Amino acid sequence: MQSGARRIPRVLTIAGSDSGGGAGIQADLKAFAHAGVYGMSAITAITAQNTVAVTGIYPLPPEAIVDQVRAVAEDIGVDAVKIGMLGNTETIEAVARALDLVGQAPTVLDPVMVAESGAELLEPGARDALRALLVPRVTAITPNLPEARLLAAAPGGAPEDLARALQALGPEFVVVTGGHRDQAVDVFFDGATLAEIAGERYDSGAAHGSGCTHSSTLAAQLALGRTPLEAAREAKRVASAAVRDGLDEIGAGAGPVDVLGLARRGGD
Repeated sequence: MQSGARRIPRVLTIAGSDSGGGAGIQADLKAFAHAGVYGMSAITAITAQNTVAVTGIYPLPPEAIVDQVRAVAEDIGVDAVKIGMLGNTETIEAVARALDLVGQAPTVLDPVMVAESGAELLEPGARDALRALLVPRVTAITPNLPEARLLAAAPGGAPEDLARALQALGPEFVVVTGGHRDQAVDVFFDGATLAEIAGERYDSGAAHGSGCTHSSTLAAQLALGRTPLEAAREAKRVASAAVRDGLDEIGAGAGPVDVLGLARRGGD
């Protein structure tokens, strides 16, 4: 590294691959680039999907997941981790082992359960493993409202109550995102501070990858040294803008968010 040059934080995504490019590791790496951090990936599963449907899910062997994390941790180093689609109990167990390889790097868990197209991405039988093996040891979890209710086993829970219940399971802080609420308000709770993070609601028809963009930006901001609440506010701002600029001309279904501002670049 050149003398005086800024050290670029290294952020690892452990998540599934979206062949349509809208979510999963593809969305995570775009969000990392937008935040100005160096992105790395450990793929948990390959999905065959587009904007309309998920037509196939192919989990990777558990050892392949651990080996990917080990490879980047030993050579490049890991300053923060984002965890996305896991799919099944075996994958969750592998990721729990892999986290032993990244030291004290802050870790953000986005409990991906259902795709934008409606496909189920986490086996119901794996929810207990997620609660037991990952939720207590990560820095933050970022469920949307339906995911928070499933994780907290509280079908009618209010966002504030869910944030408190989930934070009690062990993470340093929780952000219940507002994408599935009438008002696009995130709820942040770190055990002491309960804060609402307001944002505009954009019905662009192109929100695929918004949750990935949010959690990846949050991880990147933690790697950059932001406080949890600062990081959560920036994640909200970036994800909201990506939905606002969403690429609804991509595909016949829910288009991808546009965190890199591709539409604004036009023919440049």
